[in-house]
Amino acid sequence: MSDYDPNRDVDYERYDSAEGRRELEKKTQEKIVEVYRQEEDMMILVYAQWCVNNDLDPVELYAKAYPEQVANDRLARGLELTVPKEEAGDITDDTLLGVLTMFGNDDLGMVVSEAIEIRERNKRR
Repeated sequence: MSDYDPNRDVDYERYDSAEGRRELEKKTQEKIVEVYRQEEDMMILVYAQWCVNNDLDPVELYAKAYPEQVANDRLARGLELTVPKEEAGDITDDTLLGVLTMFGNDDLGMVVSEAIEIRERNKRR
């Protein structure tokens, strides 16, 4: 049974019309886009902080993955939110790769994987 009570919803009658439903649908779509954008910004921050934690340049790695994109404003904003690696929590390689995969950043995931391989190779030397 639903908790919805039309007597408590002052907008009920407005959404009862086709125009009202279109308005509600538009608001819902805008909210979905906004939530996705916020989650994507979090993914960017996780990527940027992982790079800082591993002494890598996030802009350089990003450019390897997406050479056609000259500048990325959202990455620049994410970089502003990073902290020195001494102050940051650990972000595992698997966590970053999982987040990149979740958002379909396969090209960046490949570049990150290569950076991980290089790091591991250098550790063994």
